[in-house]
Amino acid sequence: MKVSKLLAMTVALSLVFVSACSKKEGGANAPAGEVAKDDKKPDTVRVWAYPVHGDYEKDIKELIADFNKQYPHIKVEYEVLSWAEGPKKFDIALNAGDPPDLYYHAVSGHYVNTGLAIQLDQFLTPEIKDDYLPGMLDLGKIQGKQYGLPLTAGQWNWGGNKRILEEAGVDWKKIQEKGWTWSEFSDIAKKMTKKLPDGSMQYGLATDGTSLDFSQLIAQNAGLVDVLDEKGKFIWNDDKILDSLKFIDGLMKDGVMPKETGGLNPQQRTQMFYDSKAAVISKALPYYDTIIANRNKDIDAGKVKGEKIEFVLLPVPHHENAPGKTYVMGEGYVMFKQKNDKGEQHAKNAFLVMEALSGAKAGNSSNELNLPFVRKSQATMYEGKGKAQKYNWEAAQNFMKSTTRSVESNLDVDKSTKLKQFQEQVQKPAIQALFAGEKTPEKIAEEFKAKGKQMFGQ
Repeated sequence: MKVSKLLAMTVALSLVFVSACSKKEGGANAPAGEVAKDDKKPDTVRVWAYPVHGDYEKDIKELIADFNKQYPHIKVEYEVLSWAEGPKKFDIALNAGDPPDLYYHAVSGHYVNTGLAIQLDQFLTPEIKDDYLPGMLDLGKIQGKQYGLPLTAGQWNWGGNKRILEEAGVDWKKIQEKGWTWSEFSDIAKKMTKKLPDGSMQYGLATDGTSLDFSQLIAQNAGLVDVLDEKGKFIWNDDKILDSLKFIDGLMKDGVMPKETGGLNPQQRTQMFYDSKAAVISKALPYYDTIIANRNKDIDAGKVKGEKIEFVLLPVPHHENAPGKTYVMGEGYVMFKQKNDKGEQHAKNAFLVMEALSGAKAGNSSNELNLPFVRKSQATMYEGKGKAQKYNWEAAQNFMKSTTRSVESNLDVDKSTKLKQFQEQVQKPAIQALFAGEKTPEKIAEEFKAKGKQMFGQ
């Protein structure tokens, strides 16, 4: 009996002590920004990023240096991965249960289903939420829950050569403001397709046959959000996809696009635009404004040979019976725990780093990429410091009024996996066959229906 009473008293005192320590150290429910004075235990947060823009590593170094002035006990180890090899390296680490604490990427349902992605709602203070511009935080959500802090809201657009557009009498400013339909684009593209004095061809449009973005952007501007809708239902089985295929087929038959389009890679597509052999290029990010401006400087310096180009950011043409849409992809940092969980305080420390890499000064990424800012503080800090041509910056802002995004964030692992299989095994070869004239739009539309029913049961 005495032993029982002693044990009870010991447990009670232990609980009081633990409770007091929890309050002292910030506790389980303390805001993420609160690190108690006595909680200065050394900690290390691992960050894997990508070269978001040319000088992004410089940005990271400065942001970490600023962070360590306030939190010197939290060491930040960062690595800038290559776009080519980084995704594979991350997948290996994730499958092994040892991902970095922070990873630069768009949010993915696959990450959530591993059980290692950390939900951020518990860390988001009212001040952080209020700092994000309307709709921007949503780019980091999975089924309504926050899993990422967006750093940029990347746009997929088309782009034009200002000289060629104006020589053809194209009112590109009106197009930037009002958009253009498929038929309007087709008529304009025909005017810009011609044989040049040296015997070479100037095409109205250049794209490549190895990427999925061209057919996806066309379908999205026919009213189809993706191969699947937000609920995982297969929707590439109606007249809208047939109309999309017919539009692409018409551009090929009219000679607006080169016959060898199916064999072109993205680099060749871009080179055609640089060489003024294509009036319009798909796809073109707002960052092209900076890239081409730098190329023009190299031409002036004698480092590169070629014609200087004035770049015009353009919306993707849309179906006559569907509104124009701009595809937007939010990219930023996603937070993970490891199989050997390092604990709650480590998660709080990781979020502090995450916020430091996503705050006002981090807005330099959007500024460099000529993208609309995701946070109010970023817009304020970089006001008047933009690098894009004024008309392109205003166009990028205008395109944000009507956007669409990937449905993958709403899909479970099975649907997400099947979606990727459909894109690689069905969509890509079908569009290449369309470019080559080997299959008709009607034939491909029927194949889509059959494969969709087989893979998704619909």
